[in-house]
Amino acid sequence: MFNTSFPQIKPQVLAVKLTVKGERSVRSGHPWIFSDSVEKVNKKGEAGDIAIIFSHSKNKAIGVGLYDPESPIVLKMVHHSGGAKLDEVFFRNKIQRAFALRIDLLETNTNSYRLLFGENDGFPGLIADVYADVLVVKLYSSIWLPYLESILRILIETSATETAVIRLSRTLQQKKDFPLTEGSVVYGELRDETILFKEHGVNFSANVIKGHKTGYFLDHRDNRRRVGTLSKGKTVLDVFSYAGGFSVHALANNAKEVTSLDISEQALELAKANGALNTSDGVHKTLAGDAFEVLQQLIHEQKRYDVVVIDPPSFAKSQKEITVAKKKYAQLAQLGEKLTARGGLLVLASCSSRISAVDFFSINKEVLQKQPRQYAIQLKTAHDVDHPVTFPEGAYLKCGYYKFKD
Repeated sequence: MFNTSFPQIKPQVLAVKLTVKGERSVRSGHPWIFSDSVEKVNKKGEAGDIAIIFSHSKNKAIGVGLYDPESPIVLKMVHHSGGAKLDEVFFRNKIQRAFALRIDLLETNTNSYRLLFGENDGFPGLIADVYADVLVVKLYSSIWLPYLESILRILIETSATETAVIRLSRTLQQKKDFPLTEGSVVYGELRDETILFKEHGVNFSANVIKGHKTGYFLDHRDNRRRVGTLSKGKTVLDVFSYAGGFSVHALANNAKEVTSLDISEQALELAKANGALNTSDGVHKTLAGDAFEVLQQLIHEQKRYDVVVIDPPSFAKSQKEITVAKKKYAQLAQLGEKLTARGGLLVLASCSSRISAVDFFSINKEVLQKQPRQYAIQLKTAHDVDHPVTFPEGAYLKCGYYKFKD
């Protein structure tokens, strides 16, 4: 069935007792247990070993995790409330439950979706995205090696895909003894790295071998659709446009003129190519450069746009970057306001998980209230439906729609 041989690893079963704090975390349904919350393990474990978590005070199983000695999060929980046998039936039930949550989305002329959203679907350190008939699985941890062949088989069957690609995190790519290769086609045949797919009837492409993450960013899908419908006959500025997600939806919905701005010339070429996959009478312009500098230049030139979308990459990848990240979000809100036309719409987004939605929206409010113009916040959104959030740290995406009255 597969084009490659997967390592045949028989995981051990470990008995684990946690501290009171660790047990509280398991009982709350949290998927992460840090090493300082582990009180006792009955034997030395390897990545992917099955950890049966026992109650601190009673000899009773309260959950099951996968052991990961290579990470500060030493236990990744896959089951809460008692014990479980991690066999094909167990994984099939979890995958089918995840797929059921996506069925409504797949009835919207969309054939690209996240089938497994890591911890939020009970698969910590594993992402599974579908682009038309291609499944892309990204691994962030070695813990899945003993189970990967079985999980892939179920994912392919559930998604009815014809090809499967494995993507690896940088950490796994750098491991000399890791048995899988980044970008390997493990099932079926891939005639072209670039896969065409639909998102609410709009055509896009993703490079599933070399593209960011698994090839594209699916979490903003509903925001892109909404911006598209609000852009008919309008001028649009898409800042940090990458592959042109917002730009292409705007063009497909008959925006008059769309300007895609990104620091990467290669990304802008991709944005133009994605735009060309759809019928549009609108003009598609591109600007290459540092967003903060280009926005200042556009303000100097007295440019104004009916719709301004600012969706930057994560500014806070570590705790120490939070203060600077907040300043950058404030600066972008300020620049965006100055570029939004009378009666226009400013869309501000953040994908920094360390910046809470409360903080992000507070920053925007503080900045915009200092401006002389009147505005109303029309909407606050989060992840699309194929990115369910089941624990606090699983929420990262937030987006605000600010409509100016003058």
